[in-house]
Amino acid sequence: MIPIASRVPEPAVRRLTATLYGYAFLSDLVLLYPLYVVFFADTGLSVGQIASLFVIWSAAGILFEVPSGAWADVLSRRLLLCVAPLVAAVGFALWVLLPSYPAFAVGFLLWGAGGALVSGALEALVWTELDRLGAVDRYARVLGRARTAGVLGVVVSGLLAGPVLAVGGYPAVGAASVLACLLATIVAARLPEHRAPRAVRVPVAEPAMAAGPVGAAPPRQDEPDTVAPVSPDDDGELGWWDTLRAGVSQVRTRPPVRAAVLLVAVVAADWGALDEYTPLLALDAGVGAQAVPLLLLLLWAGVTVGGLLAPAGERLGSRGYAALLGLVGVALAGGALLRHPGGFVLLAVAFGAAQLATVLADARLQARITGSSRATVTSLAGMATDVLIVVTYAGYGLLATAAGNAVAFALTAGAYLVVALVLLTRRRSPGHLGLGAGAGDD
Repeated sequence: MIPIASRVPEPAVRRLTATLYGYAFLSDLVLLYPLYVVFFADTGLSVGQIASLFVIWSAAGILFEVPSGAWADVLSRRLLLCVAPLVAAVGFALWVLLPSYPAFAVGFLLWGAGGALVSGALEALVWTELDRLGAVDRYARVLGRARTAGVLGVVVSGLLAGPVLAVGGYPAVGAASVLACLLATIVAARLPEHRAPRAVRVPVAEPAMAAGPVGAAPPRQDEPDTVAPVSPDDDGELGWWDTLRAGVSQVRTRPPVRAAVLLVAVVAADWGALDEYTPLLALDAGVGAQAVPLLLLLLWAGVTVGGLLAPAGERLGSRGYAALLGLVGVALAGGALLRHPGGFVLLAVAFGAAQLATVLADARLQARITGSSRATVTSLAGMATDVLIVVTYAGYGLLATAAGNAVAFALTAGAYLVVALVLLTRRRSPGHLGLGAGAGDD
């Protein structure tokens, strides 16, 4: 058998991935990231006002998430990826030009809308382009490295924010953030986008895939069970409303897709919400405020490693993936309950494993989506993630008030243990398809 890699147009794949990594890096190279809370406080906002801004931010993501996914499916995914940084840039400019609560609120609304434009469109574009090039089996590793590039952007922004603030104040920090967004738009314009018809496989029963690896892709398009010429993301010329309905219907009527959406939401939301409380854990561990960024840098290092481990993670079966989630839960709880700076080593391991689990869950979702509503379905997973994050914030606040920050952190992390047990139980159920099931498994 000829190796798959020999049939892949390597220059085209390299162009796609290099452009994607540059876009991810620049999109998160926002020097306002590590400073916006301090900026708001320096402007005179109260803690309550700042908290209300976070609610506006989350609400904007939830509001725009699914409609923007349908736009990506009907219009151009590349176009949305170009527009998203521009929308965020307008918000950042408002912050520094008109520093006030109304401007901050509008800025968060625009930032949330920009994030929603990217969510769904990016994953769908990357999956479709890799599928066109016969390299869809690389999706998990490509997405993992893209997430790592974004983390590096956050790290670099943290390193540069202080010096830039010292030289030019908040206007300079805001200008640098806007510049990064403009550069991200320029890079996004170089992303390839082809949605031409091609062969797809006829849906058939795939019992052999039940125990396959987590990130397994559907069978290659040149295998015997294909017909031509139909696009893997083509249900005909659907309008925006029909595309939206098709995406919702796919999640509602296809249990494998629905399960994949829920898994993405739970895995991504829990550690995404807990990340906001890690500075409080650092203070509880007895370190000074100046040492907090160093401990947080350790966590981002763990996230970076987790994204780079995606190729190895693709070989995990259902039990291996459940074990990975168990590791996340145990390490998060243990690191928090130690109440010691050394506990951040465990937290770094947990965040790295959580990043890997998130990438693999997304790869599993993409492998199960069919039709022209790929971005819409992915955006539904993003909306579910945002809703769960808001719920987690509320639950965490109640737990922390009653039992303290460390206990609240540990109890919230227990969600990963619950999901791991559910996956193991469902794996033993007759007729259940495992994590590696492909697009035709329902």
